[in-house]
Amino acid sequence: MHRAAALACLVLAPAAFAAEDMRQLASLTPAAQATLRDEMLGNLRAVNEIIGLLGAGKLAEAGAVAETELGIAAMGRNRLLPMDARPGPQMPPAMHRLGIDGHQAASRFADAAKAGDQPLALQRLGELTTSCVACHHAWRVR
Repeated sequence: MHRAAALACLVLAPAAFAAEDMRQLASLTPAAQATLRDEMLGNLRAVNEIIGLLGAGKLAEAGAVAETELGIAAMGRNRLLPMDARPGPQMPPAMHRLGIDGHQAASRFADAAKAGDQPLALQRLGELTTSCVACHHAWRVR
């Protein structure tokens, strides 16, 4: 019986949370929303790959993925898109700042990982994911 209740919560929870969503709305064009969604899904895949590499003891490789996919090196990858499809210029300044902070956190993790400093890299991985959580808890696009 508990299983059915848990399933009901999972099915009904999105509607309940949507009604109470207190995050700030960032009004982006539909094209920019699509770009941002693709970018966030790519970031999630990158974090998953990083965790897998760390679990396999491949610290330097995890750092390389972090820098290329999430770090400062990943900034500006949408610059060749039409302006209406570019999320960065459409973001409120505070949201954009959180995004930049996330890129910087990824690069700090990458530096520690590439240097082979596992304790520092793990600490900085936590800082990176905290940056992600802070933005996702503060902002929404719909």
